[in-house]
Amino acid sequence: MPKPRKARSIPAKIPDAHKKEIHTQAAFLNPEFMLGRDGRAVRILAEFLSPEHRFERLKIEDTLVFFGSARAVSKRVAAANLRTTRKAAGTGPKSKALLKAERDMHVSRYYEECYQLSKRLAEWSENEGYHYAFCSGGGPGIMEAANKGAQAGGAPSVGLNILLPFEQSANPYIDPDLNFEFRYFFMRKFWFAYMAKAIIMFPGGFGTIDEMMEVLTLVQTQRITKKMAMVLYGKDYWSRVVNFRYLAEMGMIDSKDLNLFQICETVEEAFAYITQNLVKNRKTPRRATP
Repeated sequence: MPKPRKARSIPAKIPDAHKKEIHTQAAFLNPEFMLGRDGRAVRILAEFLSPEHRFERLKIEDTLVFFGSARAVSKRVAAANLRTTRKAAGTGPKSKALLKAERDMHVSRYYEECYQLSKRLAEWSENEGYHYAFCSGGGPGIMEAANKGAQAGGAPSVGLNILLPFEQSANPYIDPDLNFEFRYFFMRKFWFAYMAKAIIMFPGGFGTIDEMMEVLTLVQTQRITKKMAMVLYGKDYWSRVVNFRYLAEMGMIDSKDLNLFQICETVEEAFAYITQNLVKNRKTPRRATP
């Protein structure tokens, strides 16, 4: 039989070499603990419980989620910048600044169309009595356009911000009580997906593509079992960024996986697809997530 372990003795006095300041305050008031490695599990739990508490208090149950680039600007801003850049460039060869200004002008259509789509959906939601909340990543660009449209349409406007060293700051079109800030991407992703009844992907970079692929994977593998409309907005953009048909042709995805989303080119097309699916899906009882 194994020998019983000896009880570990507690020294009567802490050696000077290991002495540290002893905190008598409650652990949750100790910033050294809460913001350190040992407090990570508490911080993660807080990023689940705090939004849950606030959503329940404000009776937010269903969301329409918009993703897209933080770098897109409105047509007005893009046009003003293009005029200034052209004037400074003169008649010589196009500079990098001018090429960027022209590109920003082209991309500005997505900002404007995101605003229009969000506003139309918000007005429809309020008029029909669905009262969806409109959710974005809370930053500038497409996120700002989505929140701006939601406010203009009279719907709740949610921002799920993330702490980043650049780009991300809360846009002014988020309802103050619905402005959240996350440290952990995975907790932020949870809240994007958990209450979503529709997801609209406007053109964006790594972050947008990451969110799109994660949602598609969760739906494909049935980790998300609720009915949810998913739109990829901008046919030319998304057909160049990801060749979904080639994935199916090579057997990397099933051909039926192409039905998990709809690529739309206009506000009218996206509005019709989303509203039809929202109405249809509300008739289906909500299934429990495994």
